[in-house]
Amino acid sequence: MKAGRWRANAATMSVDIATVAKIASLARIRMSEDELARMAPELNKILTFVDQLEEVDTSAVEPMTAVIPNTLRLRDDVVDADPLTGGGIRDQVLANAPAPEHGFFGVPKVIE
Repeated sequence: MKAGRWRANAATMSVDIATVAKIASLARIRMSEDELARMAPELNKILTFVDQLEEVDTSAVEPMTAVIPNTLRLRDDVVDADPLTGGGIRDQVLANAPAPEHGFFGVPKVIE
């Protein structure tokens, strides 16, 4: 992108007091006239900064899903046969289920 482009966009995207009042109303935020007058230039600075970000060339940057390398730590899915630690008692657990089906908890259909 060409240098100086953000200045032209910032001018077309300027926020006035009426716009700030409309945004505050939509957000259900009560603001005094003084607060509205102080907020308009602040929002304009933010928009100018965001527009500046468009100048950054990211064509050589690989898309990322996270900032740091991330791998899942997986373990084997093994049922513990010791009933004191929670495994091997499926039939006893399902005995408490209101509607067991094929060795699983039966639940009512919620999506039609």
